Amino acid sequence: MPCKSLEILVGLFVSLCIAALFFLALQVSNYSDLQDNGSYTVNAHFENVGGLKSKALVSMAGVPIGRVTEISFDSDNYDALVKIRIDARYNNLPSDTSASILTSGLLGDKYIGLTPGGLDEFLQEGDNIELTQSALVLERLISQFLFNSADDDK
Repeated sequence: MPCKSLEILVGLFVSLCIAALFFLALQVSNYSDLQDNGSYTVNAHFENVGGLKSKALVSMAGVPIGRVTEISFDSDNYDALVKIRIDARYNNLPSDTSASILTSGLLGDKYIGLTPGGLDEFLQEGDNIELTQSALVLERLISQFLFNSADDDK
């Protein structure tokens, strides 16, 4: 019988380790905050999203205030449509807020940085952020540099 109880204890220990690893994976991957707590969604059109992904962070002044929920191609405007979910606590963002796709850290994770405007009207559910700045694409910058260098040599 003692061998049987040892097997049960080892099984419980392994199960707890798997649960702890699962919890850690949720924390690291940012999937742990999928609950909707009265947030609202706004849209932004970008010429190029440059590797931005769903669930990417949305921040203002370095403070996380939301997440990207969906990225799709808008065939009417021929650009990318990004749906942004903003926490309900931040319901006083001016309607002329601008959005930029930025890069964080050495690994190059993309996120959206919001910059507040000055109007007294606030963003509401389904509104569009009109002022956007697309991601910087390294290949495009290099080609511009090379073509400008070639023009200077003439």
